[in-house]
Amino acid sequence: MLTFPNIDPVLLTLGPFKVHWYGLMYLVGFMAAWRLGLQRSQTSHSPLRPEQISDLIFYAALGVILGGRLGYVLFYDPSTYWAQPSAILKIWTGGMSFHGGLVGVLIAMAWYARQLKKGFFELTDFIAPLVPLGLGAGRIGNFINGELWGRVTTLPWGMVFPHVDNLPRHPSQLYQALLEGLVLFTLLWLFSRRPRPTMAISGLFLIGYGLIRFLVEFVRTPDPQLGFIAFDWLTMGQLLTLPMLLAGGLLLGLAYRKSAK
Repeated sequence: MLTFPNIDPVLLTLGPFKVHWYGLMYLVGFMAAWRLGLQRSQTSHSPLRPEQISDLIFYAALGVILGGRLGYVLFYDPSTYWAQPSAILKIWTGGMSFHGGLVGVLIAMAWYARQLKKGFFELTDFIAPLVPLGLGAGRIGNFINGELWGRVTTLPWGMVFPHVDNLPRHPSQLYQALLEGLVLFTLLWLFSRRPRPTMAISGLFLIGYGLIRFLVEFVRTPDPQLGFIAFDWLTMGQLLTLPMLLAGGLLLGLAYRKSAK
């Protein structure tokens, strides 16, 4: 049995300013995406030039932060933020929705694709392999914050979160960091090294993330303010992930159907 290390969520204090680990993990994710984007832009099948990558990451980052925060407020805890609207700005304390961030990024990519006169799926196919390492870093931030812990387990690597209770629980944040981060990145990076039909990489991302998230939710404690949405097992994360799985399968099928024609 393991014990949560109780890491101080504040990395550094400079006078009135505090640098939080959670915010730093987002910066790590954006920097990794920028570096990988530069590498992808130098391939023969890239729709973007290296000098366009900084703008791409900037708009994507806006989509992640604004969409992620608003998505959490709307999907997971609207009553709390309705009572205290100023808390919406405190993103360093956690409370970001992947699904909201995804919608934000898609809106940003639609706008940027129009500016470049490129196809929407050209950009989403390009950016999809850049995302997982940032997702993994964000889950490490969740772990440091001591949030989104798992359900009770008897497995030897069960972890006690003393600020929750004295029961060993799945360190589900670390599961997600590994699967959404390293495993999904490896899958998408290897798949995207060769030219693929338009929409194929985007479809694989949606299926890969959707499947991982749906399965990990079975060992993750539901958000306390929501509990189970239905059937005494379906969580909000799983409910929001179902459209991703359907859309991913549709995109992948259409991509290879068009390619075959």
